[in-house]
Amino acid sequence: MLKMLRGKYSKLMVQIVLVLITIGFSFFGVESYFVSRINTDVATVDGVSISQEVFRERFGQYRQMLAQQMGQGADLSVLDRPEVKAGFLNQLIDEQALMEANDSLGIVVPAASIRDEIAKIPAFQVDGKFDAEQYKLALMSIGKSPLGFEDEVRRNLAARQLPMQIAGSVIVTDAQIDDYLRLRDERRDFRFIKLDKPVPKDTEVKQDELESWFKAHQAEFMVPERVAIEYVELDASKIPFNDTPDDSVLKERYEKEKARFVTAEQREASHILIKVGGKGGPDEQKAALAKAEDIEKQLKEGKDFAALAKQYSDDLGSKNQGGDLGWLDKGVTEEAFENALFALEKGKISAPVLGSEGYHIIELRDVRPGKTRSFDEVKPELLTEYRNGERDRLYSEKAGRLTDMAYQDPSSLEGVARELGLTIQKAGPFPRMGGAGIAGNPAVIKAAFSDSVLVQKNNSDPIDLGSSHIIVLRDTEHLAAKPQPLADVADQVRARILAERLVQQAKAHADSLFAELGKGSTLDAVAAGNGLKVEDKQGIGRDAATLDSALVKAVFTMPRGQDGKPSRELVSLGGDAYALVELTGVTEGNPATLDAKTREAAGNTLRQGLSMLATTEFIASLRKNANIKRYESRLSDQTAE
Repeated sequence: MLKMLRGKYSKLMVQIVLVLITIGFSFFGVESYFVSRINTDVATVDGVSISQEVFRERFGQYRQMLAQQMGQGADLSVLDRPEVKAGFLNQLIDEQALMEANDSLGIVVPAASIRDEIAKIPAFQVDGKFDAEQYKLALMSIGKSPLGFEDEVRRNLAARQLPMQIAGSVIVTDAQIDDYLRLRDERRDFRFIKLDKPVPKDTEVKQDELESWFKAHQAEFMVPERVAIEYVELDASKIPFNDTPDDSVLKERYEKEKARFVTAEQREASHILIKVGGKGGPDEQKAALAKAEDIEKQLKEGKDFAALAKQYSDDLGSKNQGGDLGWLDKGVTEEAFENALFALEKGKISAPVLGSEGYHIIELRDVRPGKTRSFDEVKPELLTEYRNGERDRLYSEKAGRLTDMAYQDPSSLEGVARELGLTIQKAGPFPRMGGAGIAGNPAVIKAAFSDSVLVQKNNSDPIDLGSSHIIVLRDTEHLAAKPQPLADVADQVRARILAERLVQQAKAHADSLFAELGKGSTLDAVAAGNGLKVEDKQGIGRDAATLDSALVKAVFTMPRGQDGKPSRELVSLGGDAYALVELTGVTEGNPATLDAKTREAAGNTLRQGLSMLATTEFIASLRKNANIKRYESRLSDQTAE
């Protein structure tokens, strides 16, 4: 429908396209690139590198996101397909093109937007509100610093800026809404004869036909190549060890790392932001300062801070909460704001403070002094760290020994199993598309059919199955692909032959009846001559739920009749069923009968579609004008040469 509207308004909407790309992954990019003489780029955009390291990190985050959404046991092997990785690379290229466009247009992400975005992340909240201590602990657990994480959020938001501005610039006129409603609410009258799947006329398949068809399609009836494997498995979670250390061990660690358990002073604050308007010139600064000083005066006269924040503040993230910023500690806000906040006494309000976005008036509501957590408070945390560390140490030792022994004696797993106390397990035979259990893992399948394992009969390299979980395998049996005897698949072949006959029979019958219409016969005459029924439908809309969707879709693509004659088409309904369709009338929707609320909803729908259209076309134009080089052969885990 949008495509039809675009035809009507091609001059007006020449810059518009249909799909708004999703850039919503929260973390992307890296802070720096290590430069070496080995080229590891998977793509470049105007000379800016997208390295294998960046691709692996982003694609890994994408994989984790899908795993969380789909739940435990989800089969994500489709992500290993080259076309999926190539499509993901396209997104990274789009993002880099958008970042360069931001730079050239001078678009920056305000510090407040970064702060607001971080504050909305549930992982950083306590009781539904941002908590600075939780923020630091959560980042520490994933090995990120606040500055590094803020840079990632800044980049993420920056990639959304232009698409959002372009989408917001789309204007929908009343005339366009009228045309959209005429198309959306259009009703069509039509008559049709449904030709159901025919009854097979000839169900006999002679032996020579069976043999001839089987010979022509023998590749479809092969027993696939298969392998059977044996393997040893090392899983950190199953390694036995003494996991209850003496308190003296934990106390020693506590004393060495005491600085970790010092909680910095936190301050609970509210603010009122008065942004500097225009281009931020002297006159605009003076106007903003004057407004801030007037608010300061009202506060000194006893006006309520929260009420004034709701009335005047330009910080949309805190305005409706009366300017509430929650508990803050050092390093979270910009320097000027932080200096003013930590210089205040509890219950006091600052004079206007100039920051990067404008003037802040800050209220210090409460102070939470810094303190050192005692040994008893942190003992559970230390114990968990000890256990994880000890398990990781033992796993690392055993994994190293497993790897060494698998290479030292590549023809057997007996020695490594005996020394490490592991059990040799078996799986298969299974084909290249995989089997049950561990044989369904793409990495296991790849290793089992690799040249080193399958042809050279070596042990595989260690295969990573997840967090601290590896296996080493070897092939114990190789079964080459071979054709199945006709006797074993005769019933399948016979069914395929009969199915093909039925397809041909159905199409020939439908074509012959449609040809009768072309020779001047009427729909009623065709129906009467073949014992069929003509069905008449009046005022059918695009969303008709009681009719075959393929039939409705075909009806709404049929041209209107000419010279008083209806248009006719032969429509495939799937499953060897057809319909002879005659379009008898078209009634456009009437926008004049709709109330303002309905028109507004229609306008929003149209605007959303055209916004999506505009955004993608803009990104396409960026790609067209950029010098993009792709190296898709480097999307695998191997280092490029």
